[in-house]
Amino acid sequence: MTDTTLPPVSDPDPESGRISLRTLVPIRWVAIAGQALAIVTVHYGLGFRLPLVAALVVVAASALLNLVLIVRRQVARELTERYAELCLGYDILQLGILLYLTGGLQNPFSILILAPVTVAATILSRRPVIALSILAVAAISVLALWHFPLPWRSGPGPLVFPPEIVVGTWTALVLATVFIAGYTWSVAQDARRLRDAMAATQLALAREQRVSAVGALAAAAAHELGSPLATIAVVAKELVRELPPRSPHAEDAALLMSQSERCRLILAELSQRPEEDGGSPYTRLSISALVEAAGAPHRERGVRLIFAATGSAEDDEPQVRRSPEIMHGLNNLIQNAVQFARREVTVTTFWDARRVTVEIADDGPGFMLHLLGRLGEPYLSTRSGAADHMGLGIFIAQSLLERSGARLTFENLEEGGAHVAVSWSRANLEAVEKFRPTAALAREQR
Repeated sequence: MTDTTLPPVSDPDPESGRISLRTLVPIRWVAIAGQALAIVTVHYGLGFRLPLVAALVVVAASALLNLVLIVRRQVARELTERYAELCLGYDILQLGILLYLTGGLQNPFSILILAPVTVAATILSRRPVIALSILAVAAISVLALWHFPLPWRSGPGPLVFPPEIVVGTWTALVLATVFIAGYTWSVAQDARRLRDAMAATQLALAREQRVSAVGALAAAAAHELGSPLATIAVVAKELVRELPPRSPHAEDAALLMSQSERCRLILAELSQRPEEDGGSPYTRLSISALVEAAGAPHRERGVRLIFAATGSAEDDEPQVRRSPEIMHGLNNLIQNAVQFARREVTVTTFWDARRVTVEIADDGPGFMLHLLGRLGEPYLSTRSGAADHMGLGIFIAQSLLERSGARLTFENLEEGGAHVAVSWSRANLEAVEKFRPTAALAREQR
């Protein structure tokens, strides 16, 4: 299922994705400082003779690039994804040149070539991560074949590693590059999807609350305007009765009376509509009325939508508040069922002394079996034959309904079709505390 008003989120667009310089510049300063310290320590502290000037020039070039980024930060605090990819690609090449000057893969610091790939997998989209991984593997392969001798103490000759060790190091670094890049990007992408899905959930809830607020405001306006409008109608009737038929003002008075009557009818409709839609978020109504109000927008979709309500004889029907969370959550689930149903969707409400349950069943293809255990994850295909539908709508519905204390279960019916059950503790559902305004919830989360 997908929420048509909230587009799915994919990998960051190369033109629109932005990388904070506040993140990138400090990471590069740490790398530059570590490289310079390692070169000086090995050359002077350990007495291993390095091509010192060439190595420090390579480090200085990286420091110069960082200074350019700092100057750019005064103008723009972010880099496009393209420029971030180029900077990290430069870091791979710069580290490759340093390793070329200091022993290639025989240098123990060769593992640091994984660092730019790891950073890229954390902040960039799939395409640049793949490109940088290929560049890193190419650099590792070149270093395995061509490099200056590993700096070592003076002796009969340079230190030479057996080919087996070089091949083993090359294999380990290549596999580490592929694994770390893939795994880190996957974890970071899941985090981005969850973040965007939660933002979409907040937008959906805010929209539902605005709709509720507008309905309550319309009812209040209709109530407040009723008295002055009644006075206008009385005056208009008096004018129509007292003005002679041939008076030039008789037609205007009749028009005034007809328009005041029209305004009265409009205000009467506005005052009744909130009750039909579930009323203000601060008034109570029966749970069956709330469920029907949530599904009302989907009655004219070419699918038969059946509402039923049953409860134990000893227990009265629960009276609940018109919670925006419940309204929007049930709306999404009913919309999903109507979208995939062939002919009919049944929405049944049960209650007893302990629990309240709303069950939504359709006669469509049902949920894909291998995804039943993962329903509720954002951007997950949920219905067979619907590869383009992503699970943002179900994620939003589940998040909002769980906020109200509900538990959701998803299953397929034996005779075909999907079945969703939403269950609350009756005491929690009827409790006032469970329906605090969103502002209070936001303050608690902060």
